[in-house]
Amino acid sequence: MAEQKRDYYEVLGVSKDASDDEIRRAYLKLAKQYHPDVNKSPDAPAKFKEVTEAYEVLKDKQKRAAYDQFGFAGVDPNAAAGQGGFNQGGFGGFGDFDDIFSQFFGGGARGSSSRRSSGPVKGNDQVLRIRISFMDAIKGTKVEIPVEYDETCSHCNGTGAEPGSGEETCPYCHGTGTARTQQRTIFGVVEQRTTCSHCGGTGRIVKDKCHECNGSGYEHVKSKITVNIPAGIADGEQIRVQGKGLHGYNGGPSGDLYIVVAVQNDNQFTREGQDIHVTVSISVLDLILGTTITVPTVYGQCDAEIKPGTPTDTILRLRGQGVKSRSAYGSDGDEYIHLKVEMPKKLNAEEREALEKVKSIESNKSKGLFDRMKGIFRG
Repeated sequence: MAEQKRDYYEVLGVSKDASDDEIRRAYLKLAKQYHPDVNKSPDAPAKFKEVTEAYEVLKDKQKRAAYDQFGFAGVDPNAAAGQGGFNQGGFGGFGDFDDIFSQFFGGGARGSSSRRSSGPVKGNDQVLRIRISFMDAIKGTKVEIPVEYDETCSHCNGTGAEPGSGEETCPYCHGTGTARTQQRTIFGVVEQRTTCSHCGGTGRIVKDKCHECNGSGYEHVKSKITVNIPAGIADGEQIRVQGKGLHGYNGGPSGDLYIVVAVQNDNQFTREGQDIHVTVSISVLDLILGTTITVPTVYGQCDAEIKPGTPTDTILRLRGQGVKSRSAYGSDGDEYIHLKVEMPKKLNAEEREALEKVKSIESNKSKGLFDRMKGIFRG
């Protein structure tokens, strides 16, 4: 059985509302404590990877938001691929944790080469939360949402170069994509490996930058998009909008936008799965004598039959009046009517006289009307 992951906040020893600075200080302290170049205990490498994984998520606002809402599934690239989750870039199996460590200690004296890909890389996804009304979730709607996303530059098609201009090997890193320096630290002289600032780690630079995007290969767009909210969507479900995420690298496509839908409560109806529940007031005489009442549904008014002698705890069922199935193979939900009996607080003279007359008539029977009323309330 795989070992259960610890909560990232617990790993770093910080609260869930910790500031970015508190998270960074906690990581630095633990990273110094468990770095394999300093700590020779057998469990030090595993501890170091654990705190680094936690920090890589919590230092990034986008990943942290996804983790806070969806847990490990929100930041696990495997979960994203197999379950429609969020692709947050992952950790690459921690093969590059020396590079992570070098950001804070100038560390990583293991001499492994950079693994930055020079091929197209898809951009990270974005997460946006919206709130819709209960009835819009039942019936479906369209919403207009302001968004910001990165779009491939139409002039250079994402290459960052003017059309017709080629690329050449970066003269600063000689095609390796990394810059190497040495630095004195509390651990001694260690080698620092950082991404080449001139080529961005690709090992290639363009001869003539695109004048539209200044060589970035993408354009930042602020606009509004119209999103179709399907009928029957539930609270917490997500809608994927392709290509409206962060920009890709080396000509790679942009990530996607995931819209998480929050559904407001309704004053009259409640939802459980595909079923709808509603409470309807009724008089005790209607339960005794029977009647037909008009009840609300999420699709309009509907008649429901009350049989004579119906107990007060009866729940009526209207088939097919719940949430419509979004699948061709699924079934529609039902509506359940919970009866709330209202007893008359005051009786006028005519009403009292009528009831007294009924009581008098029934008093000679083995089981009169009022006894049957008691039976109704006993259910």
